[in-house]
Amino acid sequence: MAGFSQLDPMAIFGGTFDPIHYGHLRTAFELMESLRLPEVRFLPAGTPPHRERPVADARVRLEMVRAAISGQPGFVVDDRELHREGPSYSVDTLLDLRAEYAHRSICLVVGMDAFLDLPKWYHWREILQLAHVVVAHRPGWRVPDMGPLSELLVDRGTGRAGDLHETRAGRIYIHAVTQLEISSTAIREFVFNGGDPRFLMPDGVRKTILDSGCYARHTERT
Repeated sequence: MAGFSQLDPMAIFGGTFDPIHYGHLRTAFELMESLRLPEVRFLPAGTPPHRERPVADARVRLEMVRAAISGQPGFVVDDRELHREGPSYSVDTLLDLRAEYAHRSICLVVGMDAFLDLPKWYHWREILQLAHVVVAHRPGWRVPDMGPLSELLVDRGTGRAGDLHETRAGRIYIHAVTQLEISSTAIREFVFNGGDPRFLMPDGVRKTILDSGCYARHTERT
């Protein structure tokens, strides 16, 4: 991508974003600022392999992400997973990105809960061959002190953000972020029951939710 050097880190922030909200956005912004990341890519999942299918369809979720990040320098949307058939495995997305950006640093952003489940991911050991893993750590989660993740942290963990800039893959960096008690599940339930999600998300996302009726009571639920 023009304007970036080979190793300038590209952060990959995936999720169903059903819907995207200020908890997602604040985490991405804090990581971008603290780790000096020039680019954060939001990748809405097509068919998430480890959870139920999204309630809002792909078109609406993509529209919500675009509305959420509008005007924020460094925030971009990448819709490649929405065009892929089958489950949206992170390793497949990283293989795609690595084919495009052979020498650039790629940082896969995950929450601590997702990191603790990493050994259950499809071809999980390949992920660190393709990218760094940046774990957004919130209060209440404990870093594993035994098992394969503990061993992985001993081998690959770093407390130095510069490592994310100087190498293209292979390190695990854990960073504390502000805890915002907002959940997509709670928002869907709230809207389904007639609530207004104002101030839980940017106004453009709220407008998309209300205009589309994606979480309204008449919507078929899963």
